[in-house]
Amino acid sequence: MLRQRRLRDYPLHAPPHLYDAAGWVLITAATYEHKYRFPNGTLRSWLLGELFKELGNAEVACSAWVVLPNHYHLLVQCDRLEEISQALRRAHARTARELNRRAQAEGRRIWYRFSDRFIRSDGHYYASVNYLHYNPVKHGHARDPLAWPSSSAHWYLEHLGVEWLLDCWHEYPVRDYGKGWDW
Repeated sequence: MLRQRRLRDYPLHAPPHLYDAAGWVLITAATYEHKYRFPNGTLRSWLLGELFKELGNAEVACSAWVVLPNHYHLLVQCDRLEEISQALRRAHARTARELNRRAQAEGRRIWYRFSDRFIRSDGHYYASVNYLHYNPVKHGHARDPLAWPSSSAHWYLEHLGVEWLLDCWHEYPVRDYGKGWDW
């Protein structure tokens, strides 16, 4: 695999982004060295606002999200992944500058990269929604998905109801998410 990446001039230890691809994409972005740069709800809401501002400017739809202290996930739809890449680059640059200004730490690296996984089916889509909502529980930040305010679980509860959330959870569980079936 490394030889193939080298031949194609891809990064050796990170999958390449398929910038011309279209569809639903699960985006994951982590802070550099997974440091907690967004430890409270105010900072997480601010980050989400900055991300939504850039995605909106790029006319990219976002159907699910979660922001944790050291990473976030977005489920977005795009015509070209390049649209998302540019939007994230602008949001990451702006949020890094502001966090560094507040901490008087100019030039400190805040973000590492983002990864993308194209959604392969309706089942993959709904399992991804559940994965995002369950992520704060998985990482020990909340007892249940609705106890974490920085996610779209609350939007789904308000607009689709608890029955829809429960049915989706039972039909598309996350117990084996990322174990190969969703590639």
